[in-house]
Amino acid sequence: MSEITKQALAKAETQLNVAESPKGTNGGKQVDEYLKSVGLNSGYSWCMAFVYWCFHEAAKELAIVNPLIKTGGVLRQWNETSSTRRHSQPKVGDIMILDYGKGLGHTGIVQQVDGNTIWTIEGNTNDEGSREGYEVARRKRSVAACKGFIRF
Repeated sequence: MSEITKQALAKAETQLNVAESPKGTNGGKQVDEYLKSVGLNSGYSWCMAFVYWCFHEAAKELAIVNPLIKTGGVLRQWNETSSTRRHSQPKVGDIMILDYGKGLGHTGIVQQVDGNTIWTIEGNTNDEGSREGYEVARRKRSVAACKGFIRF
């Protein structure tokens, strides 16, 4: 695992349970920071902004350029990332991509891999499994449900 990936995952772990305030607004002090990191204001879906923010913070600490595309769009991140960085099998620290069709996606950072099951840390989700949630939470997912994984 690269140093930036290791630090981004560690940063994500520190954000567990950060929640929107008020709930259901796609906003709040910390959520707005995630959104600001990709150039968006409060009120937008923020799962990709959360992942970008984690890598951005890690890149600042390492004094390197963030390797992610500055976007709040999950599928834009996937489509514009070099094919050499896209993988079908996960490793810890990978960026998980879900594609729900019609331009809708979801993302998180892989924290653990166990065969065909992964555990991720995701923004704009919840313990119940919503794509449009209200907090940073740990989620269990099937590898088969994922479009793929971005690795740095």
